[in-house]
Amino acid sequence: MNLIKISTHVYEWFILQRSKNIPIPGPILQQYARDIAQKLDESTNFRASNGWLDRFRTRYNIHFRTICGEARAVDPCTIDGWKVRLHTIIEHYDACNIFNCDETSLFYKLMPDRSLVINRNDCRGGKRSKDRYTVMLCSNMLGTEKLKPVVIGKYAKPRCFKNIDIKKLPVQWFSNRTAWMNSKIFTE
Repeated sequence: MNLIKISTHVYEWFILQRSKNIPIPGPILQQYARDIAQKLDESTNFRASNGWLDRFRTRYNIHFRTICGEARAVDPCTIDGWKVRLHTIIEHYDACNIFNCDETSLFYKLMPDRSLVINRNDCRGGKRSKDRYTVMLCSNMLGTEKLKPVVIGKYAKPRCFKNIDIKKLPVQWFSNRTAWMNSKIFTE
């Protein structure tokens, strides 16, 4: 197995995907590297570990960044191609086995940013609260199976749940420093 060949293939693929404005997170890059290694040498035990990813990123000067704004939106032709491909993938599954999930942020202390006012000078606001929960909902295509909602907060045991057993809530409760979804929570 030749690590240079694998890295070269992965880098070329990465450049192609980014030229189409497709975001490529680390786990996707690692899976693609494993797939390439398997194609090049079926007996390989190449794992595309986090250490490999760090060295790959350093070698090719690749950095993780948050993609913001709409200036670099994905090309509509790419989206249309994926719609066709997705249809061919899911046509072999029953509707009861096709799930969709989405997450949203609940800014529970955020005040409205618009208001009725008496005069124009009365339009000053205060600092906007960033206190939030992330909520993820998931259901199958028919709506017959709805998974327990996932709620992510900053604290493992918030004060408002002082005398409440979190495990008995009608949600799956997780916590982390940012109250954001991450791959560890998603896979649990």
